[in-house]
Amino acid sequence: MTRGLNLPDVVAELTAACDAYEAALASNDLEAMDSLFWDSPETLRYGVGENLYGIAEIRQFRKARPGGSPERTVTRRVITTYGADMGTCNLEFRRVGGSLAGRQSQTWLKTNDGWKVVAAHVSLIGTSS
Repeated sequence: MTRGLNLPDVVAELTAACDAYEAALASNDLEAMDSLFWDSPETLRYGVGENLYGIAEIRQFRKARPGGSPERTVTRRVITTYGADMGTCNLEFRRVGGSLAGRQSQTWLKTNDGWKVVAAHVSLIGTSS
């Protein structure tokens, strides 16, 4: 099925949400990051060293992480939308000041409160985590 794939207005909306997430991550704005994740026990985030099930675990992890996420530079990003209410944002990044590269996948759902991440995965290339 390709009907509704990458509708320009939907891609623009999701791109703005992904940009907002990246800005919140870079500034360690916990409130903004939380507002971009679906407030649900079904939300999940697999990180470099943790598996988090439900928004409560995700919030607790963020609060406990000293200094926030390590600084990174996005080297490639692919945003794809499927109809008007579902999309993915997949990106590659390099940690600033280091040699580690990584990748991040997010599945987004458009809700009555805007676009929300319902599932996320972050991993570093060349590590066992």
